[in-house]
Amino acid sequence: MTPAPEAEARRQIDAMLAACGWLVQDVSAADIHAGRGVAIREFPLPGHGFADYLLYVDGRAAGVIEAKKVGTTLTGVEIQSARYTTGLPDGLPRWHNPLPFCYESTGTETRFTNGLDPEPRSRNVFAFHRPELLADLLDSALPQHGLPGNLGGASIAAESTPQTFLARLQQMPELKTEGLWPAQIKAIQNLEVSLKENRPRALIQMATGSGKTFTGINFIYRLIKFAGARRVLFLVDRGNLGRQTLKEFQQYVSPYNNFKFSEEYIVQQMTSNVLDTTARVTICTIQRLFSMLKGRELPEELDEESMGELGSLFKEPEPITYNPDIPIGTFDIIVTDECHRSIYNLWRQVLEYFDAYLIGLTATPSKQTFGFFNKNLVMEYGHPHAVADGVNVNYDVYRIKTSITEQGSEVEAGYYVDKRDRETREVRWEQLDDDVSYEAKQLDRDVVAVDQIRTVIQTYRDKLFTEIFPNRTEVPKTLIFAKDDSHAEDIVRIVREEFGKGNDFAQKITYRTTGARPEDLIASFRNSYFPRIAVTVDMIATGTDIKAVECVFFMRTVKSRAYFEQMKGRGVRIIDDNDLQAVTPDAVTKDHFVIVDAVGVCEMDQTDSLPLERKKNVGFEKLLQAVAFGNTEIDVVSSVAARLARMEKKLDTEDQQKITELLDGKTLKQFNGELVEALEPDKHLTRAQKLFDTSEPDDKQRKQAAAQMIGEAVKPLCNPELRELLLEIKKRNEQIIDTVSTDTVLFAGFSEEKAQGVVASFEQFIEENKDEITALQVLYSQPYKQRLRFEDVRELAEKLVAQVEQLRIYQTHPQGWEKRVPDELWAAYQKLEAGKVRGAAANHILTDLVSLVRFAMQQENELVPFPEKVQVNFRAWVEQQQASGKRFTDEQRKWLEMIRDHIAANLQIETDDFDYAPFAQEGGIGKVWQIFGEDLECILEELNETLAA
Repeated sequence: MTPAPEAEARRQIDAMLAACGWLVQDVSAADIHAGRGVAIREFPLPGHGFADYLLYVDGRAAGVIEAKKVGTTLTGVEIQSARYTTGLPDGLPRWHNPLPFCYESTGTETRFTNGLDPEPRSRNVFAFHRPELLADLLDSALPQHGLPGNLGGASIAAESTPQTFLARLQQMPELKTEGLWPAQIKAIQNLEVSLKENRPRALIQMATGSGKTFTGINFIYRLIKFAGARRVLFLVDRGNLGRQTLKEFQQYVSPYNNFKFSEEYIVQQMTSNVLDTTARVTICTIQRLFSMLKGRELPEELDEESMGELGSLFKEPEPITYNPDIPIGTFDIIVTDECHRSIYNLWRQVLEYFDAYLIGLTATPSKQTFGFFNKNLVMEYGHPHAVADGVNVNYDVYRIKTSITEQGSEVEAGYYVDKRDRETREVRWEQLDDDVSYEAKQLDRDVVAVDQIRTVIQTYRDKLFTEIFPNRTEVPKTLIFAKDDSHAEDIVRIVREEFGKGNDFAQKITYRTTGARPEDLIASFRNSYFPRIAVTVDMIATGTDIKAVECVFFMRTVKSRAYFEQMKGRGVRIIDDNDLQAVTPDAVTKDHFVIVDAVGVCEMDQTDSLPLERKKNVGFEKLLQAVAFGNTEIDVVSSVAARLARMEKKLDTEDQQKITELLDGKTLKQFNGELVEALEPDKHLTRAQKLFDTSEPDDKQRKQAAAQMIGEAVKPLCNPELRELLLEIKKRNEQIIDTVSTDTVLFAGFSEEKAQGVVASFEQFIEENKDEITALQVLYSQPYKQRLRFEDVRELAEKLVAQVEQLRIYQTHPQGWEKRVPDELWAAYQKLEAGKVRGAAANHILTDLVSLVRFAMQQENELVPFPEKVQVNFRAWVEQQQASGKRFTDEQRKWLEMIRDHIAANLQIETDDFDYAPFAQEGGIGKVWQIFGEDLECILEELNETLAA
């Protein structure tokens, strides 16, 4: 027989209480001295009914638990349970009247109220507190006044003023501000106000280099010393940052008694799963904490990797269950210091396990971070403020642009090229049978263009002492960000060659570095003359404090705004002149640093959007294995789809045939299309509606529907023969080493100066040629004298190319330069007027010159790509047609959208254009006449007139 819902809840509560160290007893068999904590079921309270559980701590009544069935909203139960805290019969021993502690629980959700707090407020807790913790709270909150043995009816210390942690917060002494920057003072004071108001979460946003960790140590010290915090957990992103943080705790000197922190209180850095319960501060990574809660050992190498870069196969960690060895009250405060942002969504269950105040320290909060901390931003201190306060140094951007970086290259058939195995790096020669073309985005992934890396490094070397750091003779401490470990290896080799230096001069510092511990190399980079140049992927991207860095060199792109800001932040830290000169003898002072941008990362729109490829650090074999074992998580399957999409483009006919046979007649492209379709949230909603016969399925139902759809889609990958074939094809894809193509510098200079020159020259060019060039004549005419034609815009581009030196965009005239004119002008305006420019990272087309000219002539207040303008005009035209009663069929709408896109790229459309792609493939002029009939000429005339306006 299935137990009633409330009985099931009590069964779960019994188990939870037992796991948390309570002895659960019936009233008839009660023994309140059987243990430190006794929970008596169905305890009668005259005039109030029965308390589901009455809690005894050390032989005295201390609280109640009200049990409800799963799904009950517990805040509505608080009045009932609070009434029980006052209903204990006279003559029974109790700690306080009313009873101090009150729980409401369904077995799956539990809320707790500490009645000893000022203005008690309930909160969610993962489980029940252990009796020992409640005893500690009672001992510290209720001075005994010589009555520790009273077991009679009078409440102990009933008239005394409770002194809980929250109560002691109200009496904090004034902050001593010596040695603190103004921003640090404000952050500590605002945080303490937030804690006094009993806000459970608070976020401190301070620019990189403005002393977040030092700020944290200051408020932690005060919370321990004056508010009586028992234990504080300090979470870091990876092991080497934990060691750095431990040193900062050890070096902190109290302004109140001149003792060092570690002399007053024990500070533990977790390097194993053994928690020192006497430590007042525990420094740990979240991956270790998760392993501890799961009762597992953590491999040492995983403690050294950034949580955000681990590349776990599973989108979410396994669910956490209660661990009796780590009670929920282990910590009073949890501080997260620059942990990867996934800590606030994917790993949040680790934080929410503990009944503790949560305090975040970050330089670059994301939307998820703000949401997790309840938008309680107690301090906001960005880089501009830090520069103004002398806490950060500012930076300049020096752009290096080469033709291969921008356009890729082509190696003609007949040349010999090297081919290198991705894993073993073994190189062999091969003569090309066909031409090989590659795009810029394939660089250092599929193709290594040796001269591209060499040209960039040569340019940096040649410009270093004349433009980047003039009048210097020592290479400044330079940190280069590479795409991956293999790319870093190539960069280190070429840097040493081009600077004519030895191994000490340039070092690779990545997780794959062997022979020397990465932290030892980091220490040398920080404190010693060598290495001058360090090449990394992400190991020094966040948190690592190397104040002497004067140059941050991007040879990889970054799409995450937060991550990009953290990487930039490696250069912002100030340093004492003597300390700087100790590692860079010819430096005078660090008043700025330089970002050398070789990939255009500073010109991109930094976004947090997710690409199809979500698991870049997970091998293809592991992804396939995970799917074969039943993993249907979206990030995993999405990454499989991304890998298959890349593979599909490289398949030969034989491979295609083999795959099609194993896929029961489907091509790899068709199969992959079904995979991607199975990932769409709208499809999950539709499936859930049908599956559960509801128009509004809940999250659980949607997830079940998603798992079902994805499981059906990936089923062919459960075939080991198909997986083996895919892996075999993957292994045959080797990396080409292009030693044939030579690279040339397209631009090298500081972006601000360049942008000003480009814009000024462009606007001067327009003014001087407005009566000579047809496109400018038309654009200057209001209303237009004639319709602008694509040939007019091409003429404008050619005239711009003719005056390329005046525009100061390039010093050479590479073939096809006119196609890049809009890109260069757009980037220049983006640099100078970012708030008015959209689509800076797009691949611009020639018709975008129309938008550029209109913006330069101040005919438009915002610079918008021409196709976007056409889109807006098109929507307005369709709405106008509908308002007048005109309705278009789906097929008509499809043709109208093709016409719209043609006008966006060519400024106008004529009937002859329907003989060419993409119209010809859909039936050409005959089909469009059939669809629109006699209305076609009128529609074309209106669209030509309206869309390009």
